[in-house]
Amino acid sequence: MKKRRRIKKKVIKLFVLSLLIIIALIAGISNIKERIDYKNSYDYKLLQIGYSEKEIKEIKKLDNKQINKLLNKKYNKLIVKFMKQKYFIFSNLDKYIEYYKKSENDDLSYTISMINTKANYKFYDEKAVTKTKVEDGNLMLVNKYNNLTKEYTPTDLVDVKNLYAYGENQIKKEVYEKFIEMWTDAKKEDLSLIITSAYRTYDYQEKLWNSYSNNKGEKWADSVAARPGHSEHQTGLTLDIVTYGSKMNDFENTDEFKWLSENAHKYGFILRYPKDKEELTGYSYESWHYRYVGKDVATKIYKEKITYDEYYAYYIENKKD
Repeated sequence: MKKRRRIKKKVIKLFVLSLLIIIALIAGISNIKERIDYKNSYDYKLLQIGYSEKEIKEIKKLDNKQINKLLNKKYNKLIVKFMKQKYFIFSNLDKYIEYYKKSENDDLSYTISMINTKANYKFYDEKAVTKTKVEDGNLMLVNKYNNLTKEYTPTDLVDVKNLYAYGENQIKKEVYEKFIEMWTDAKKEDLSLIITSAYRTYDYQEKLWNSYSNNKGEKWADSVAARPGHSEHQTGLTLDIVTYGSKMNDFENTDEFKWLSENAHKYGFILRYPKDKEELTGYSYESWHYRYVGKDVATKIYKEKITYDEYYAYYIENKKD
């Protein structure tokens, strides 16, 4: 009986020992796996490059493809700083850093805006100019880096009644309808809006720019008018607006301008070339130049106080990439 008990105890001890060994082996294997997994993790790899845990937390907001690209770069404290900027576009990262180092302006948001809108290039630089994506419809971008062909003519052009404009003008039907809504509401407050220029053909813009250039030189012409193919007026989405008794250059001093500043976005219009944005838009401040982009987009631009160039780069072009 005692012998059986001793054998039973030995068996139990062996079982327990075997179980402990198995558990230890499993734990060891699990620990090894955890170590291997950790060494293959983004946290470990980014730490090895030199990023802090705080920086890694920001970097991990990127998608895997973008993080893998960062792993092939040397540590740079500017990377995470740029990532925290509102209009950061990952594909422009190297350009941001290069431009920032060369620029005398240490404002990161300034660098973001310049690179996103291609303003780091000279206006009309052949290396930066591309064809306007007319398939974007009301949101197509036309500026000094995006142009329309000589043959492009917008669809649905309608004549503007003399009640709303000086001389003969045409504009896209949707834009015309929204302008009439805006005109009517302004009239209720004893304000008068009048269109001085709307749709322009390529040929018209060519003659206009050549006239300015011949009188005061190319540099001045470029500051006040678009070269042919680069004019928003060719889209049929743009209106030059003043009021009776005012000229373009003093329109900003009128009650009509103040009203438009606060209300144009409600009808889908934006002030296309605002003050202090000349470096991005390429044009001197134009209080009379309004572009139709639709109510939702216009409201977003109004609230965020950005140019259409900035909006397009971040909210349209960037999303396509």
